[in-house]
Amino acid sequence: MIVVADTSVILNLCCVEQSHLLPALFHEVWIPDEVRIEFERLSVHQPRFEGLRLPDWALIQPAAPVSAALAALANLHAGETAALALALNGHADAILMDESAGRRAAQLLGLPVIGVLGVLIQARRSGLLPEIKPVLQRLAAEAGFWLSPVLVADVLRKCGET
Repeated sequence: MIVVADTSVILNLCCVEQSHLLPALFHEVWIPDEVRIEFERLSVHQPRFEGLRLPDWALIQPAAPVSAALAALANLHAGETAALALALNGHADAILMDESAGRRAAQLLGLPVIGVLGVLIQARRSGLLPEIKPVLQRLAAEAGFWLSPVLVADVLRKCGET
C-alpha cells in the first residue's frame, strides 16, 4: 500500500516516538516537498516539535499538478494541497491527514483518508502496538494533540482497552 502523508500525521507520531509504525504498516510513504519544508519549519519554530527530524523512510516526491477540482477547494494549506495533488496524481491508496478541511477535501476527491487514530488502530490490530492509551496520553501531553473524550473512549473500546 502506497500512502501520501501530510505534515501532521508524521510530525505528531515523531513527537511521541511512534513514526516507525508508518513504514511497518504501509509499503511506501510519500510526501511532497511542501510537507518536508513545513515539517522542518515546525521542528525549528514550535517548542513541542523542536529538534524532530523527518524520518529517512519518507520518500520526498516532486510536485504534482493541482487539478481544477482541487484548486477550487477552499481553506487548504500549501502542504495539504500538495499532498492531495500527489495522492491523486500518484494513484496512492490513501492519504494520511488529520486536519478537518483536508480530510473533507480528500473525501470529496474520492481519496481514502487515514489519520493518526487510524494509524494507531491499525498498528494495534496488527500487533505493532501493545496499547493505544499510553500513546494517546503522550499525544495530548507532548504534541498538544487534542482529541474529544468521546472519540478517545470509542477508540479504546474498539481496541479492547476499556
